[in-house]
Amino acid sequence: MISLKTAIPGPNSLAIINRRKNAMPAGLAKSTEVAIAHAEGGVVTDVDGNVLLDFAGGIGMMNIGHSNKQVVDAMKAQLDKYIHICSLVATPEPYVELAELLNALTPGDFPKKTLLANSGSEAVENAVNIARYYTKRSAVICFEGGYHGRTLLTLSLTSKYALFKKGFGPYVSDVVRLPAPNMYRKPVEFTDEAYVNYCIQQFETAMIAQIDPDSVAAIIIEPVQGEGGFIPMPKAFLQKLRAVADAHGIVLIFDEIQCGASRTGKLFACEHFDVVPDIICMAKSIGAGMPISAITGRATIIDAPHLGGVGGTYGGNPLACVAAIEAMKILSSTEFLERVNHVGNLIASTLNAWKTKYQFIGDTRGLGAMQLIEFVKDRTTKEPDVEIAMEIIKEAVSNGIILIRAGLYSNCIRLLPPVVMTDEQLAEGLQVLENAIRKAHEKRNV
Repeated sequence: MISLKTAIPGPNSLAIINRRKNAMPAGLAKSTEVAIAHAEGGVVTDVDGNVLLDFAGGIGMMNIGHSNKQVVDAMKAQLDKYIHICSLVATPEPYVELAELLNALTPGDFPKKTLLANSGSEAVENAVNIARYYTKRSAVICFEGGYHGRTLLTLSLTSKYALFKKGFGPYVSDVVRLPAPNMYRKPVEFTDEAYVNYCIQQFETAMIAQIDPDSVAAIIIEPVQGEGGFIPMPKAFLQKLRAVADAHGIVLIFDEIQCGASRTGKLFACEHFDVVPDIICMAKSIGAGMPISAITGRATIIDAPHLGGVGGTYGGNPLACVAAIEAMKILSSTEFLERVNHVGNLIASTLNAWKTKYQFIGDTRGLGAMQLIEFVKDRTTKEPDVEIAMEIIKEAVSNGIILIRAGLYSNCIRLLPPVVMTDEQLAEGLQVLENAIRKAHEKRNV
């Protein structure tokens, strides 16, 4: 439970933050000024001895919790054998075992293969490059609000220009960005069904006005947008993408780097929508904190590049692989998925209650334990309130919980606590957050 011995940040944290300022890039943002000393489960202890609850989870990286014993023990055992060999030189069995496991767990009744890398950006880059090689085409369709990484190719695919892309161009050509459905911000004259149909019609128009589908190598989309604001894509829209991909030989790629790994209540978010992609991109929580990513997809597609056409020095590092093997065993268990849905229901019911009390909460949404609050200046106009989100985060962090923003306008607070956090810890953390929200509310309603 929360235990504060100093102000947040305390003197030791401030000293480390100052060293960070002098040693690390100014452009490397930080949501809090917490300097970590120890973490276990959903609890973080900082260098001043303050105990905080982690509601950011490494931006969705710690679904099974910090320092999971099953993962740590597997890594210790691997350390006694060897640290690395490079899969381009010799074959580490943990790479093979993890690939077999992901091939078995991912949706789709067809032969699959898996390629491992180190980051989400690398996963997306490999998926797109392989799709281009397989189709002998170059165009890629992506969507507004999507986040796919920070390499040149993935930054070209990423939305939210001012925060991520400003000053880093020029970008990769043959990228077509289309609007994505956002049910919260749909025009008021539309019913939900009419709006989804309109979005589908707009997509069909884009296949004539912006790109010929026979020129498209891949369509990439997050089934639930992460950085974009925890926006689930409508089932009918994803099914339309699947139908267009099938009709024109396009590779359908789902980026499940943030929304996957059981965060939504199913092992893979696409299971909510009854749509199977050709390639799934994974990272974050599949490694339980270790730097590892994967793409798993149709064997015919993954096998397309020539010998030597894919790979990397650290892809499939054995330490990361054994961590991921244990993580996937936990993430795919019935008990864990039941816990995800319990945590999600607990958080969602709490957020819904807040929405009735605080007028600047425009929306609460999510799937499973992937939940978010969107703040607005006016519920009718839905004008984003960027300042209040940061104000609330600062107040909540000072009282013992770790948080981070999200959303195309950075006006949302995302909740991604480790699923292993106890009900008591969740309730305590949510109370701290509500106290911060109430304080901001009272400040504006004096």
